[in-house]
Amino acid sequence: MSAAIAPFSLRGLPEVTGVRSKRKLDAPARAVTAACILAVTPASVAMAQQGSSALPAVTVDAPQQRPRPAARPATRPVRSVATAQRRRAPRPVAAPAPVVASPQGAGQLPIFAQEVDASPYGQPGVPYKVNRLASQKFAEPIVNQPRTVVTIPKEVIQDKGATSLRDIVRTTPGLTLGTGEGGNAFGDRIFIRGFDARSDIFIDGVRDPTVGIRESFNIEQVEILKGPASSFAGRGTAGGALNIVTKKAVTDRSFRRVDVTVGTANTKRATIDINQVITPEWAVRINAMGQKSGVAGRDRVRDDRYGVALATTFTPNDRLKITADYTYVKFDGLPDWGVPYNRAALKPWTETGVSRSNYYGLVNRDFQKATQNVGSLAAEIRLTDFATLNSKLRIGQSILDYVATPPESVDTSNANPALWTVRGNPKSRYQLTNFVTNQTDVTLKYNTFGVNNTTVAGVEVSRETTMRDTYAGLASEAFPSPTTTTGSYTFNLWDPNNDVAFPNKPRRNYTGPTIGIDTKSAYVIHNANWNDFIIVNAGVRYDDYNVQLRPVTGAYLERHDGLVNYNAGVVVKPLSNASVYAAVATSSNPVGADVDGGASDYGGLVASNVNAGPERNTSYELGTKWEFFDRKLLATAALFQTEKTNARETVNGTVVGSAAYRVRGVEFGLNGKITDAWSVYSGLVLMESKVTQSAIAANQGKQLANIAHQSFNLMSKYRINRMFEIGGSATYISKVYGGTLAATTGNVLPPGWRFDAFAEAHITKDFAVKVAVYNIFDKNLYEGFYRSNTPFVYISPGRLATISATYKF
Repeated sequence: MSAAIAPFSLRGLPEVTGVRSKRKLDAPARAVTAACILAVTPASVAMAQQGSSALPAVTVDAPQQRPRPAARPATRPVRSVATAQRRRAPRPVAAPAPVVASPQGAGQLPIFAQEVDASPYGQPGVPYKVNRLASQKFAEPIVNQPRTVVTIPKEVIQDKGATSLRDIVRTTPGLTLGTGEGGNAFGDRIFIRGFDARSDIFIDGVRDPTVGIRESFNIEQVEILKGPASSFAGRGTAGGALNIVTKKAVTDRSFRRVDVTVGTANTKRATIDINQVITPEWAVRINAMGQKSGVAGRDRVRDDRYGVALATTFTPNDRLKITADYTYVKFDGLPDWGVPYNRAALKPWTETGVSRSNYYGLVNRDFQKATQNVGSLAAEIRLTDFATLNSKLRIGQSILDYVATPPESVDTSNANPALWTVRGNPKSRYQLTNFVTNQTDVTLKYNTFGVNNTTVAGVEVSRETTMRDTYAGLASEAFPSPTTTTGSYTFNLWDPNNDVAFPNKPRRNYTGPTIGIDTKSAYVIHNANWNDFIIVNAGVRYDDYNVQLRPVTGAYLERHDGLVNYNAGVVVKPLSNASVYAAVATSSNPVGADVDGGASDYGGLVASNVNAGPERNTSYELGTKWEFFDRKLLATAALFQTEKTNARETVNGTVVGSAAYRVRGVEFGLNGKITDAWSVYSGLVLMESKVTQSAIAANQGKQLANIAHQSFNLMSKYRINRMFEIGGSATYISKVYGGTLAATTGNVLPPGWRFDAFAEAHITKDFAVKVAVYNIFDKNLYEGFYRSNTPFVYISPGRLATISATYKF
């Protein structure tokens, strides 16, 4: 037998392609063939660098063989000889798992090399390590990318106990959660490397403009591109972009998985993941989720959800692949906008005697609902041996609907502290977002003078429409005493009364504006690889950006910009398992790009900023990436600096681009396996920031507000023997300063550590039980706070204990 020769930088990656038989083999012949394949395959097989479709990996920890379905009727039409051969071919059956001596002499155990539902982007047998990104725009594996890329596979998400994107962000270094405040909707507001990225979230490579709440049940992996990414993703992306990769149907294997979790805080959650191969060319997949839960350490709060995601893949021949998916998610809960802030002590009131469980909302009035409906259709057409056409159409709608009660200022004027009060100022939002996007590009692969080239050239057209409204009927007249004349309800600081009667139902104002964004884009991305020693990556993108605001009353506003951005990077590989790189990239933040913003300070389009030009961002990065222990462990390090110019600030009521600031720092990452039994996933980010230019004297020289400048996470998991594994994680978030742009208010949130632990028992190959405790020491940890001088503070969940059962069949 002959083995394929791979570039030396990729030799050793344990990933191989699946092969369909051209003729039918009997059972003994299949067993002998599988044994021969295992015998000649090296411990780590080369991973293909090119192409966007997933490479089926060998399933070592295979399910028991099931009887094959009955043969199809002979009268079924056959489209081609090749298709007929595939139809007659039996499905490949994985060989039994080989056994090795267990660590510390614990006996024999199987090598858990690849679960049947493992990610197609990860490294087989190394669940914490991802080898490549999902998009065809990235021709090289992650170790060859000239930028910092943080990938969070579903196995890490599961071990973190994360059920939402906010949970994932809480334990990811370099990311900070923000608040829904002022002119912003409450949703997944995220800062990447110090820059607001709430509008820079993508799903399967397509911008998701919903600014909503995102669930984890259908996530295959989360990809975070650090540094400006406009040449890949379009407008925004000053600190980076976050791409959610959803689960797709696969045609090479069927599998089923059910997870059930119960725990403290009335936690009840169940998910199911079924992938069914209908024919060798067609597969369907369904993921479903249901949850009824409170929030650990918080009174009265509800977090109920349910959803379903459907996906199908159809490959009628070797040159065509069609995929389609649809996702529906519904959230229904009681919103929690945190705890009040002690301006005298410059710390949250929960640090000065107030119980962390105190809830300052009104259960008979407040609510939070969110609905998401999204569908997509994609085709991958192999035009020639060197040209592939990819086209994706994505259509979606989301509704974010809430009335909430943030606990703002505290009145301590009474001589009796027991009578101190908190003003609960009502906030509301009804936001309807519709969007449609088409991305079409051609990928060319060719060789010139010994250089392997990949060129991706494409266009993107999108239409986003958002209508945002508020609620009436929230004023004090609807309440019995005690109230204020401003429409706020007054809570007792120590013992808030959440059950006050609310006889009137909140009603929509129907006065909200409609915001539309039309974008037409063209991009070219080129990757040149010379002998896996020098790799050059560059790209340029033009975005024709037009935003319009149509108010119910008032003036129509419109802004048009042409945005040109680029990236360039070079990678040098002195060793086959190591790379050193340098890169530069740009991005642009046009006015009105954050469609949920209702004020200029929050990115919205208003009369005072319609004439302001785009903010410009430039980032520089030097880094290195190394793979150790038979390429099972990836270690990364990077120095970075991002500069923003023409930054908007409000001067005498007018928004002008008179500010500039920078963020610089160092980032380290470590993920994969140190030994066959020991897995790690870790990151450390150390940043400093500075306002380098401002028309407001108080901002000059100050650091940026609302971000954590230092953050750290270490997750470690160890397999004790064939049945048991234990793990845990430690997370650190530094202090966060308050302010609008710069840290000028004096408000500060304290730093904090969080520790989690879990233990899992594999009762059988198909059944496992996991016990976990999150925030073991029940620490008060804070996520962000309103940036005014009367802030409220988002508080993270307290101690949560869960027990989960997983069954695969």
